[in-house]
Amino acid sequence: MHINLSLAPIVALIAGILILVMPKLLNYIIALYLILIGLLGLFGTGGAFHLR
Repeated sequence: MHINLSLAPIVALIAGILILVMPKLLNYIIALYLILIGLLGLFGTGGAFHLR
């Protein structure tokens, strides 16, 4: 059984929920999201983890 779990949509969903709950964290959440997506792009994972 193969499960493809894409990380970017999960991170975006969590960030969106946190922004709704605590709007003052907007700058930090966006910064962390961009750093995470940038690191995923640099290491070539494409934002998807393959679980077996």
